[in-house]
Amino acid sequence: MLTYKEKLSILDEMIALSQIDGKVHEREYQFIQMIAEEFQVREEDFKELFHVEAPKVVLKTEFQRIEQFYRLALLMHSDHHKLEEEVSFLKNVAINLGLNPMAVKKVLLAMDESPTKMLDPKHLLELFRDQLN
Repeated sequence: MLTYKEKLSILDEMIALSQIDGKVHEREYQFIQMIAEEFQVREEDFKELFHVEAPKVVLKTEFQRIEQFYRLALLMHSDHHKLEEEVSFLKNVAINLGLNPMAVKKVLLAMDESPTKMLDPKHLLELFRDQLN
């Protein structure tokens, strides 16, 4: 279970990714807002994140870190415009999350090849587990 501070930190990272191109696309905003609602983040706290950076919180479990990476990858694809700066940002976040760079590369490639840009959760986890062996 995530703490409220962890939820704000996750959303803050998503907002930072969405702002890389200088504007937040409507689809990106809707996706982030959907996550905020799922997290039960107060609307005023959510809106404030677009102006004030939340303190960074380290996610405790590997599953939480993989989940955050995948959220960000989905967000990157949500506006149908994948910029090199977004990919670079995402790879840096993955490194900071302690995720295996080869697994990250495989996930991004699998998402690019998917018509929906989404992966089955089992397949996502398999891509990370494969790198452990």
